[in-house]
Amino acid sequence: MSRGWPIPFLAAAIVAAPTAFAQGFAAMVTPPRFELTVKPGHTTRQVVELYNRSAAQAGFLVRTADWTLSRDFGVDFQTELQPGSCRPWVALERPEINVPGSSAMRYRFEVAVPADAPSGECRFALLIDGAEPVRSTGGNVSVPINGRIGVIVYVEVGDAKPDLAPVGPAVSTVNGRRVPAMLVRNSGNAHGRMGGFLHGTDANGLAYDFTPSDFPILPGDERDVFLTPSTPTDEQPTLTYPVHVQGNLEWNGKAIPVDQTFE
Repeated sequence: MSRGWPIPFLAAAIVAAPTAFAQGFAAMVTPPRFELTVKPGHTTRQVVELYNRSAAQAGFLVRTADWTLSRDFGVDFQTELQPGSCRPWVALERPEINVPGSSAMRYRFEVAVPADAPSGECRFALLIDGAEPVRSTGGNVSVPINGRIGVIVYVEVGDAKPDLAPVGPAVSTVNGRRVPAMLVRNSGNAHGRMGGFLHGTDANGLAYDFTPSDFPILPGDERDVFLTPSTPTDEQPTLTYPVHVQGNLEWNGKAIPVDQTFE
C-alpha cells in the first residue's frame, strides 16, 4: 500500500508554531505544548513564557480555542465553543499582555477539572495573537497580517490512557521521499505517540536505522507512523524497495514488535 501526504510543515503544525516571525512580529513561547495528568476535582496551574524578540514593546491577545487535526497533520483552530469542549474548565491570567522589547514574560493559566468529570482527555489550545496587525510586503504589495502562536494543551483526566496497536504496513510519501510507515489505531481515551528503535535493509542489502515519527494519535483515530531511514553518513538516504524493517515500536513503556517487509 502506498500513500502520499502533502506535508510541507509537519513540525510546525503539530507543535502549533512555538515561534512566529513577521515584519513587526517576532515572538516565541516555551514550552511549545503541555501534556498533563489531573484527577477529577483537582486543579493544575501552569506557566507559559512568552518572549518578545523585537526591539519594541509588543502587545498580545490571549484566548483559548478548540482544535482538530487534519489528515495531513495540520491543526485547525475553532474559537467558537465546540460540543463537548473542556474550555469552560480553563482560566487565563488576563486577556491582554504587553511585553517590553527583547524581554520575556511569564503568563499563567489553570485547568480546574470538575469532580464529576469522566476519565478521558481534555484538549485545547492557547492562542497568542499579535494585538496589532503587522505589514507583510511581497513584491509591490503590502498587506496586513496577524501573527499567531498556538500552544497545544493535553490534560489526561483520571485514568485516561492511549491504547495503540498497528493495523498494517504502508509506504508513504513525506516531503518527496518514499518511506515505510505503520498505520496505528488508538482505541484508548487519550492521545499517544510512538517511539522506538528499528533497523533494516533495502533491496540492495544496505543497512539503515529507522526513526518513528512521534506525531499525536488521538483517541479513536488511525494515523501513519512514518519510519524515517538514516545511516551514520547520510540522514536522508533513498531506499530501494522492498525494504525489511525489524525492531520495536514503543509507547507508554510498552513495546510492539515489528518484523515487516514494505513493498
